[in-house]
Amino acid sequence: MTTEKRRAPAGAAVLRGEITTAIRRALMQELAAVGYGRLSIEAVARRAGVSKTAIYRRWNSKLDLVLEIVAAAAHGKLPVLDTGTLRGDLTLLFQAVAHALRHPLASQIIPDLLAEAARNPSIDATLRQVLHARQQDIGGRLVSRAVQRGELPADTDPDAAIDLIVGPLYWRLAIARLPLTDSYLDRLVESVVAALGVEGTVPHQRGAVVGK
Repeated sequence: MTTEKRRAPAGAAVLRGEITTAIRRALMQELAAVGYGRLSIEAVARRAGVSKTAIYRRWNSKLDLVLEIVAAAAHGKLPVLDTGTLRGDLTLLFQAVAHALRHPLASQIIPDLLAEAARNPSIDATLRQVLHARQQDIGGRLVSRAVQRGELPADTDPDAAIDLIVGPLYWRLAIARLPLTDSYLDRLVESVVAALGVEGTVPHQRGAVVGK
């Protein structure tokens, strides 16, 4: 009885991880440099140092490539948001979001994609789906824990609460185009806490000395 020695798959079946990583990195850089409208597979391939074929083996079009990157970014890691208070959870969330959005690539890519979504139904649908799911997941957990701790009433409307939490960040980033400074984030935390009617809390000031 003989056994056949299996050959490793060749051609399109072999997708080297380092090439995929290089393409994704090149896409982010090219997208930040020229925007979605002027983005081309040729330019991404040139920046990544690969052939166009290498990209088309992985994605059918620049739209597919961009949508995958958007979905992956939306599901990026966040710190564990369970500090013991809603104020603490909001502070940690806003700091993490601000840190991510201060990256030069993110600050250029996100406004461009939001503008492109108004013209491209596929991008619009993907942004709505992944961002809505993400905000419902994160915001829902924050609100649920606050209700369990007795900070928020049991009948708190989670959708309205989540809108109050994430809405100002979206407005600041996409509409006003203003930076997310530490002082703004501190004020935002206090405003959201007050708007939600969090019980048993007092305003907190950054750098305040306890006991004075």
